[in-house]
Amino acid sequence: MSERAVLAGGCFWGMEDLIRKMDGVLSTRVGYTGGDVPNATYENHGTHAEAIEIIFDPAKTSFRKLLEFFFQIHDPTTPNRQGNDLGMSYRSAIFYTDADQKAVAVDTIADVDASGLWPGKVVTEVEPVSDFWEAEEYHQDYLVKNVGGYTCHFARPDWVLPKRNG
Repeated sequence: MSERAVLAGGCFWGMEDLIRKMDGVLSTRVGYTGGDVPNATYENHGTHAEAIEIIFDPAKTSFRKLLEFFFQIHDPTTPNRQGNDLGMSYRSAIFYTDADQKAVAVDTIADVDASGLWPGKVVTEVEPVSDFWEAEEYHQDYLVKNVGGYTCHFARPDWVLPKRNG
């Protein structure tokens, strides 16, 4: 059995490269979602965000663990920006697939804000999942195909939520 998560946190190359290595992640693909253009492409994606679709095994990892790592590898406090990348395409967003994912997203954001570890208040959007337009083949597995290629994503050791009780 598997579950689906769709996350946006800036350029999809670095997010995919880091998230794909997590225990329990079965597959990833990058694309465009959350916007206004049907059949979105890199050249024409309108208000869509660059996003990653993650298929994961809930017996090996949870949606909460995915989100905690997501908040560690990108800056969720910068509206429409990650590193040098500016614009709506690079916004931070969680596209939930059901009410449970929405509740976990809201709870995780509250914990990140309450922790005081991040540089500001979280601006991550929480929206229902919509059409996901798969990006062009050259974007898939980009940092595997282009070792040393551009990324603004990295694990920040100071941005780790304390372990929860229970």
